[in-house]
Amino acid sequence: MGRSKILFAAALGAAAIAIPHQAQAQVVTGLDALRNWNLVVLGDLTSSSEVEGRTYVTGNLTGNSSNYQIKTPSDATVTGLPGLTVVGNVTGGVKNLNNGSGAVIGGNVDSGFNLNGAPQTVKVGGTIANTNINSNTVNSGLATSDPSFAADLKLQASVLDTSMHGLSQDLAKLDANSTATFSGNRGTFDAKPGADGVAVFQISAADLDKIGEIQFNPNGADTVVVNVSGTDIKLNDNFLGGTNGLGEKVIWNFSEAETLDLSTAWGGSILAPDADAHTRNYVQGSAVFGNLVQDGEFHLGTYGGSYNPPSNPGGGDGGDPTPVPEPGTMLLFLIGAGGIFYVARRRRQAATA
Repeated sequence: MGRSKILFAAALGAAAIAIPHQAQAQVVTGLDALRNWNLVVLGDLTSSSEVEGRTYVTGNLTGNSSNYQIKTPSDATVTGLPGLTVVGNVTGGVKNLNNGSGAVIGGNVDSGFNLNGAPQTVKVGGTIANTNINSNTVNSGLATSDPSFAADLKLQASVLDTSMHGLSQDLAKLDANSTATFSGNRGTFDAKPGADGVAVFQISAADLDKIGEIQFNPNGADTVVVNVSGTDIKLNDNFLGGTNGLGEKVIWNFSEAETLDLSTAWGGSILAPDADAHTRNYVQGSAVFGNLVQDGEFHLGTYGGSYNPPSNPGGGDGGDPTPVPEPGTMLLFLIGAGGIFYVARRRRQAATA
């Protein structure tokens, strides 16, 4: 077990001992983040488009009018997650919440919500404007009236940030057991899954730049990881046979990416936790970015494989939801967890120095 995982476990233990009889909540980490959320942005999201499943934003949400949970996800591993979670503020055009999805917002909602479909519950840390409540339940000012509200959000945001970086690095270290071939304008990904059902490719951004079309053959793999090296990523390839079904099986891991520009429909989930991204077409699968300008849709289904990598700092055994004590111990947990985040960030800085 790595030092950061030991610290994580110690922080959990200290918090649990502090008030042992409190009820337990879950903090989503690792690959469970890709299973539960269609889109995760670890910074700010500027959107003029829509997300079919659930969305999580650790920073602010702005941009023109945008739509959330326009379909009803059926693949969550954690119950009770709202269609939209924003730790910061919501500004810009009116945001549409659909299918009774609900929302949890840490800051203010200046843009307003259109609450469509079944009655919804919206929880807001600050103030909310430009919203017709009607038969819905809207609670505001929670950051003041309920200190645990803000603590819960900060906990999930911090752990999620560290976990997504750890997951990306863990996947990048997997040994390749499958080889992509590049011939003319086409790249062919012929998966050869191991006994665990996992196929792994290792390619570079330059390989993707050389081609204009992709033939992807999962060949019955539970999970296919495509590790792509390089800091500046352009995704402009067409998928032969379409993108359906690839999001549930394929994870494109851009562990080094600093910028990512997507201009064609993309098949497979995307993990790029440090990237400033711009999507201009749809993604079929889950996606994780640093910051995002979204002009293309995110489609279900989300990643649905059973694989969890052998180590993921801050993420249990590679991604299982981690039980943590409810409100009374959240602040104690945050103090302990701060050490984890410091160690993890110091390691990343040392690795790139």
